[in-house]
Order: sequence, then structure tokens, then C-alpha cells
Amino acid sequence: MKFVTAELHGRTFIGLIYDDNYVIDIQKAEKKLYEEEFTPSSMLQCIELGDKFVHQIDTLMELVEKEKERESYVYPLADIKLLAPIPRPTKNIFCVGKNYRDHALEMGTVEDIPKHVMIFSKTPTTVIAHEEQIDPHLHVTNELDYEGELAVIIGKKGKRISIEDAMDYVFGYTIINDVTARDLQNRHKQYLLGKSLDTSCPMGPFLVHKSAIPHPHQLNIETKVNGEIRQKANTEQMIFPIPEIISVISQGTTLEPGDIIATGTPAGVGKGFNPPKLLQSGDIIEITVEGIGTLRNTVKAKS
Repeated sequence: MKFVTAELHGRTFIGLIYDDNYVIDIQKAEKKLYEEEFTPSSMLQCIELGDKFVHQIDTLMELVEKEKERESYVYPLADIKLLAPIPRPTKNIFCVGKNYRDHALEMGTVEDIPKHVMIFSKTPTTVIAHEEQIDPHLHVTNELDYEGELAVIIGKKGKRISIEDAMDYVFGYTIINDVTARDLQNRHKQYLLGKSLDTSCPMGPFLVHKSAIPHPHQLNIETKVNGEIRQKANTEQMIFPIPEIISVISQGTTLEPGDIIATGTPAGVGKGFNPPKLLQSGDIIEITVEGIGTLRNTVKAKS
């Protein structure tokens, strides 16, 4: 199941990708087939329903497959505007730093390879959608960088979660570009300001339910800038796997439905090249994660 938060004719709705190139407007499908709507209007509310929501969609799809007239609730994907799966998170996005050995090395030395999970955050105002433009913030930074990452979406509330139980708390996965102002990051000696410029968290295009990604630690991940491959790795190379990340965060912090955890970026960020290949106005960044899709954004051109 690939879910989207989408917009068509000024109406925002929760959709389901169908046959790759189409989107089912879930509420409209329910209205047509049941004469009643069950699905909430926001992705956060859908996630809060958990297994009940997924069961509703399974049942709905059985009817959709038998339906001959679907025009009123099935749209070509090309006709809709995709929003971020969770357009406005309820709290900061949890981000894991230096979770790939080669990335830690390109940014420092062997001593920079973490022995414990490193966590920083990005504010909710950073989130933008697939195909939206990244503001280069030229008045505050000239070292804007990209970081392609697999992101985990939490599905139920939990605290002091064990590693063994951690995957039960996952709802699904999406893609994040952890856009970073390297100069702000270094100047302030912490990550929040350099990671939290508005538009610095492109997210999407889809939220894929965990049932469709049974092996999240075996996914190819690739980042291109203007067609040039910059990052190419596999999530099996993570230093700290997803269950450990969830467990560590939750020991003293309550995780809630809709919380987002970016799991870290592989080697190949712009700052890691010699000379650096930092983002410029007009650059196109494409991040592809196996089983999810491709998140594409452009750095806004100088006006």
C-alpha cells in the first residue's frame, strides 16, 4: 500500500496509489461503494487508526477491484498535486546522524564513527512536498547540502520500547532529503539551525505501509544531483538498525503515531567531495529508495 496526501481542484484528500499511475480518492470511493465515509481527512488521523485503517483499505480494495465504473474516484497520478505525506508533523522530526560508516569518515575521521545513536531534529516548518522548491536562503548560507534518507513513520504510541518489539511500532516508510546548511551547522556547534531552515525537509512522494517493505534493511538508496549519481548505498550498511534507533529514542521520550525518524544518510554528500559539490540555484535533487519511489526537488533559482 502506497498512501499519499494529495490535492485536486482545491480539495485535499488521502489517496492510495493504484496500478502505479493512478490514485484512488479513498473517501470518495467509500462514498460511492458504501454511501458513507470512514477514512479521516488527514494522514495523521489515518495513522492513529493503525491496523483498523489498513483493514478498512483492504476491504475497500476488494470492492474496487470488482467495480466497473471508477471514474468518480480514480484519478491519473499526473493530474493531482502531491503534498508531503504528513504536511505538518506534530513535533520535530527525529534525525539520526552519521549512521553510515563511510559518511562518518567523509565528514571526519575514524574517531567520528559513533558508538551510540546520534539524534538531532528538524522543525515541522521544514517540511515540503515532492516537486516543491527548496529555498537556498542565500542571505544566511552559501553551503547548502543534500542528504538522501529512508524515513520511518511511527504507527502507535510507545515508551521504553525494546529492540525486539520496536518494529511493531512502525506504520510505514517514506523518503526525506535532510537538506543542511553546513556553515550554520559548523558555526553554531549544534545541528538545529543548520538543519531547520524552512523548506529543508522535502518528504515523499509516498508513505508506504510496512507490509509492502518486509525487509527495510535491504533497500537500495541513491541520490542524483542534475542526473549525476552522488550517493549509492544500501540500508543494510546502517550502523544502527531501525529497531535499535526506535528503542534508544523511546527510553525517555514517548513516541506517538505520525512521528518521523530519518535514519541517516550514506556517503556522497556535497561537503564530502574535494572540492565540495554543494547545492546551487537550479539544481535538481532526486532521491530514490527501493520500494518507495523517487523524491524530486529543485533548488529555487535566484530571482
